[in-house]
Amino acid sequence: MSGKNLVESDRNPDNAVLRQVVPAGEPWMGEVRKGQTLRILDLEGNQAADTLFYSLADPQGEKYSAIDTVRGQGNVYLTTGSQLRSNEGNVMLTITADTCGRHDTLGGACSAESNQMRYALDKKPMHSCRDNYLHAIQECGYGLTKRDIVHNINFFMNVPLTPEGGLTFEDGISAPGKYVEMRAEMDVIVLVSNCPQLNNPCNAYNPTPIEMIVWD
Repeated sequence: MSGKNLVESDRNPDNAVLRQVVPAGEPWMGEVRKGQTLRILDLEGNQAADTLFYSLADPQGEKYSAIDTVRGQGNVYLTTGSQLRSNEGNVMLTITADTCGRHDTLGGACSAESNQMRYALDKKPMHSCRDNYLHAIQECGYGLTKRDIVHNINFFMNVPLTPEGGLTFEDGISAPGKYVEMRAEMDVIVLVSNCPQLNNPCNAYNPTPIEMIVWD
């Protein structure tokens, strides 16, 4: 991604209708209405925000689709101008500002199983993004179950493609104060795991807080 994708926002956080800091390693779930703007702010840098979106009108039936999003834009990375599409082919959100420049669609969310497979048997009990997702949907309702946890976006995460078509997990390209901002094109439920990963450099081996900010 080139520098032309780096677009700053003129929105003032003091005018937001919601500001909530999500502690390191914790989940967040909330609603963003059509026409509202959501900012995910990387407060301390090199933090990964594993994110899913669901249609508020039909959360079990319509949700974020990595396949439709990648196919629609012809690019595996997200940045300013990217349209996040649902499994119904509808645009859920549009990225309107981005000071990081590239966000991952392929790396997926860490889980007990992936921690064990990628790192070591004794890593299996470590907290993971999938754990966060499961806790959040159990507490917040919307009728979601583990079957509704689909392939997610990793905002701020650096997962380069290798020439052979594989993936590598590298140091983040974000920094303190970097953010991604998106306009909701329909009423959506936002589910974020502020990634607790300690075994790869996506969080600089030290998970830190993020902030969720919403404007009308």
